[in-house]
Formats: sequence, C-alpha cells, structure tokens
Amino acid sequence: MLQSNQKTTSRRIQAGSALAGALYLMLSAALGCSTDSGAGGGAPAGGTASSVGGSTAQAGAPAGGSSNPGAGGTGVAGSNGVGGSNGVGGSASGSPAGSAGTPPVGQAGAPAGGGSGPSNGGSSPAAGAGGAPASGCTRELLKATVDSYFKALATHDPSTLPLADTLKFTENGQVSKPADAPLWKTAGALKYVHSALDTETCNSASEAVVPDGTTDIPVAVRIKLVNQKITEIETIAARKGDYTGVTSNTTALAASKDTIKWEEPVPAATRNTRDELVNWMAKYFKQFPQGVCNTTSTCKRMENGGGNFVCGEGAGCAASSTNTVLKSHLIIADVETGLGVGFTLFTGGHPDMHMFKMYGGQVYAVSAILSKGDSTGWD
Repeated sequence: MLQSNQKTTSRRIQAGSALAGALYLMLSAALGCSTDSGAGGGAPAGGTASSVGGSTAQAGAPAGGSSNPGAGGTGVAGSNGVGGSNGVGGSASGSPAGSAGTPPVGQAGAPAGGGSGPSNGGSSPAAGAGGAPASGCTRELLKATVDSYFKALATHDPSTLPLADTLKFTENGQVSKPADAPLWKTAGALKYVHSALDTETCNSASEAVVPDGTTDIPVAVRIKLVNQKITEIETIAARKGDYTGVTSNTTALAASKDTIKWEEPVPAATRNTRDELVNWMAKYFKQFPQGVCNTTSTCKRMENGGGNFVCGEGAGCAASSTNTVLKSHLIIADVETGLGVGFTLFTGGHPDMHMFKMYGGQVYAVSAILSKGDSTGWD
C-alpha cells in the first residue's frame, strides 16, 4: 500500500511539472522569447542580416560570406579589405565560379534586386562612383541590355531601348542623340560580340563586328545602367582610315572568341581581384608603353582585330617618368571572366577602348578598338 501511495504521489508530481512546463512555454511564446538556443538569440532561421560588422559568426549566416554583403564582414579567402574586393562580402577569388561570394537571393543578406552590396561598409554609393545602382545590377540584366542594344541598332530604332531622360550618347567622341549618329543610320545585324560585365558600376563594355552599310567594321560599345535605365552609351566605330597603325581584321576579332575565350569564367582559385584588374589597366595607360606588365610570353595584342602583336613587343614594365602618358576617363572590371577595360584618347587623336584578359596574376591577351577623333567626348 505504501509503495502504491508513493507511485501515485510521483505521478502527480510529474504531471504537475509537465503542466508547469507547458504554462512556461505558453508564457514565453506570448512574450516573444525564443527557446531555440541555436537561433542566435531570436534570429530567424537562415541567419540575420546584421547591420554592424557583417560577421559570419551569426547563426545561419551563409558559408563563405557575410550575412550582410558590403557590411565589412569577413568574406571568402582572398578578401581584399573592407567589404571584399567586389563589394559582396568577399573577393571572388575564393568563391565558386559565378557566385562571387554572394548568398542566393532569398537568403538573409542577399540583395533584393540581385545586385552587389556596397563595398564601403555603409550606404550604397551613387551609381558610377564604384558601387552598384540602388536598384541592383546583375550580369543577366547587363547581358540582356547588350543584346537589346544591338538588335535596336540593326533596326535603326532606339525607341525600343529603356533610355533615361538624361542619356549621354557619343560616337567617336561626338555627342548626339542615338538616332542622329552615323552608325545608327547604316548598321546591319550584329555578326559578333564579346562583353565585359561590371555589376559594381553597372557598365558593360563590348567589342563587336557590325556591318556599316556593306562593310563589316570593328565596333566598341559601353552601356551604363542606373535603375535599369540606360544613362550612358559610348561608341567607337572603327571605319577604314580612322586608324592607320594596322589594318582592321574583323574575321580575326570574331575568331578571338575561341582562342582567347573572353567570356569564359575564370576558375575561382585563379581569379584576380577587382582592384588588381583596375590597377593593371591604370598602369598600362599611365606609363604606356613602360606600364605593360605581367604579360605572358604568348600574350598577343590586337588593334581593331588586326596586328596580332606580342604584348611585350616594344614595351617594358619600368616606369619611365612620373607623368601620365594616357589619361583614362573610365576603367571597369569583370572579376568573373577576368576582363579589364579602359577608355582613353590614344596617341594621335584616337578614341580608344582597351580590353584585356587576366587570371593568375598574368595577362593573356589585349585587344583595342580605335577610331578617329579629337576627344573621347567623356574627358
């Protein structure tokens, strides 16, 4: 009988404890408290988008990048300082191909518009000042805009493009409206193009082969987007006689797709940072030809598709003076494909776009599109 009473008492105590526990859980839920010790003190599953420091130590933060890209947190291996070299919480040098350290859209910290976060640990800089436009900028958006541009060019109808009211357009340094530019009156269907896509400044830079009437010519086009509107178009159309340094070769320019593989992504382990790409082009222009550094022995340089020069021919890597030889008005970078692009007025009065392919710290190819003009129109 005593044992029976003891068992009955024990059951009542256990039932009371269970009831008390249930009441505690209900009270905690009503007060908004978390009982999940792995939730980071109330952080929702999947990680929080921290606004301080961007630490990857928070529960649920995506591996290899800050839960707040651009908040100055630790990125993947090879990060080049505050916020990562490409403004997405870490340098692309340690990210899987195509990811550039950015968490997938929908995870905490992923930009709503698919664009990169600011790289300065604060608010997004103005478009064109080294940061992505506020609405976000993606490779897909830039590529689609390039495709739409050349289709509109072939039909001579710029009204199909999302042109901003503030659009600035140039062809060979001359400012005009697109419809008034010579190439917009004569262009045929695109025959070839490869492009660098810079999502941080939301610029694309393309080298193309376009019919100008009945003659195929090399064409360079830069397109800038702000809030998915085209605000800048810079065109270099290299017609016969515009640049006499070498004979244009549109066939060789198109064939470079297979030999140089301009748009092929660079393996993550050999990608150069954005700063490295930009700085290489800056030195190239500043001390030309003494700023031609880190080129491979097989590196070739084309001019309007022609020439096929050895990159180091007649060049060096020692600064000849403190003076700037060629002033660039813009340099952009595509970290994923290892492309750097610079724009300048080349010696002799030639609006010029230079593109190079770099990975593993070395440059494998350089291609320039040059025309004729007294100014780039952007100086």
